[in-house]
Amino acid sequence: MRIDASSQWQPATFPGSISYLRPMFFYNSSMKLSDLATHLGATLHGDPDAEVTSAAGLEEARPGQLAFVANPKYTPLARTTHATAVLVEPSFGEIAAATLRIANPYLAFARALELLYEAPTYAPGVHPTAVIAPTATVGPHAHIGPYVVIGDHAVIGDHATLLPHAVVYPHARIGSHFFAHAHAVVRERCRLGDHVTLQNGAIVGADGFGFAHYDTPAPDGPAETAVIPPHPAVILSDARSAESKDPRISPLPLPDVPAWHKIPQTGVTVLDDHVEIQANSTVDRASIGETRIHTGAKIDNLVMVGHGSSVGANTLLCSQVGLSGSTRVGKNVILAGQVGVAGHLTIGDGAIATAQTGIPSDVAPGATVSGYPAIDNRNWLRSVALFHRLPEIIRELRQKARE
Repeated sequence: MRIDASSQWQPATFPGSISYLRPMFFYNSSMKLSDLATHLGATLHGDPDAEVTSAAGLEEARPGQLAFVANPKYTPLARTTHATAVLVEPSFGEIAAATLRIANPYLAFARALELLYEAPTYAPGVHPTAVIAPTATVGPHAHIGPYVVIGDHAVIGDHATLLPHAVVYPHARIGSHFFAHAHAVVRERCRLGDHVTLQNGAIVGADGFGFAHYDTPAPDGPAETAVIPPHPAVILSDARSAESKDPRISPLPLPDVPAWHKIPQTGVTVLDDHVEIQANSTVDRASIGETRIHTGAKIDNLVMVGHGSSVGANTLLCSQVGLSGSTRVGKNVILAGQVGVAGHLTIGDGAIATAQTGIPSDVAPGATVSGYPAIDNRNWLRSVALFHRLPEIIRELRQKARE
């Protein structure tokens, strides 16, 4: 294996004679409001020398903490919060707490968290329990944690962090600043760009769900062009015939005869730069070609991306979204929680599907859809309102019929 010389393991002794690098955590870095306003580009209304050390929600916040308001319905809570300071929009009314006024309080809150809280850091080094193939290449400044496995001819770029039990299969190629949390997996021949993050249990490149029925022709061609192996029942019949002709052949047990033949998943999964896949989500490899997640896309927990699909740049797939195979999702799309997509269709750039929408057909660019089957969100809202009135409408119609 080729590992840059800068990756030297620096152990710290734990109880029980366990040698392991101790990650460092830094919480509650104190900051004056004047400094925070400067870092964020916000306008401060309040005491510039007041300090905050952490962040919290409006209801839970205590003195010394920072909160934010990005939704008008939380305005009453801002008036009663005990937070030292609150991030708000420029037109927000005066409140007892100091205010940091900025056009995008939510983004400013995220940036403030980066200033107040420093994430764990992991020094370069390879843990002695890690298994790295002799033909693998790992770039400089990598942190390879306990029980990590890196397969033959895998290539991992500079400044990678692989935490315990992460697995990289043979021939995978991964860019710089890769971060794999515990139990993340990158399968064989998959390609990942720079600054890719895999949260715990994320699986990149598992087999797509592809099976051919023995009694059904291939969907893309006539029956005579379908290449389908002999049905197991035919194979078993031939074996029975051989058994009857040669008494030396032992009787064969009769197995359950399968109806489906697995289609080899020969393609790959590709993640472009700055993609993040969160816990226990899967992006399946294609049967042929590739499944691709484009630059800046973010995939929430428990999401399933079917084989051969494409997810556009800066698109958000929220928790429990399911994309069937060969779905084309454009850029800057938002699919809210539990949206289901039928597959072999296109969702245009900038489209939004609200929670639990079922999408059986193409969605136009910029459209907002809801319900099942998915329809325009405004029509869906009117339909839902009407649905609740159906008993009343039926009574009125019956009354008129009797008249």
